[in-house]
Amino acid sequence: MIAAVADTHAALWYLFDDARLSTIAASVINEAAAARRHIAISSVTLAEVVYLVDKGRLPRPAYDELSQALADPNHVFKEAAFTSAVVEAMWQVPRADVPDMPDRIVAATAVYLAVPVISRDRRIRVSNLQTVW
Repeated sequence: MIAAVADTHAALWYLFDDARLSTIAASVINEAAAARRHIAISSVTLAEVVYLVDKGRLPRPAYDELSQALADPNHVFKEAAFTSAVVEAMWQVPRADVPDMPDRIVAATAVYLAVPVISRDRRIRVSNLQTVW
């Protein structure tokens, strides 16, 4: 069962035990893991990490660690495919509220799954979406 959808930065900060991850966000992820629930990671997050590695904004291990976590059936993170149903849910995430396409896809994934988004992104947090930070 999916407990939430993590934005790219939240997923990476959790994986690398980065202090920028809020205490509340870390607790939600840890509680999901303890309850054997999952935190969804949109397929677009993997693409975004590749893009950021190519731009030199992230080291290559960021992709490798995320990919390995998603391949592990016992890890709290589980990939949520970017499907036509998620595309349809994008209508419920107005571009004016969340203009960045990867962020909008992550948000739409949460809408489709009817769970909160774990994100520090101000645009996502002030939108009409349920968020955790």
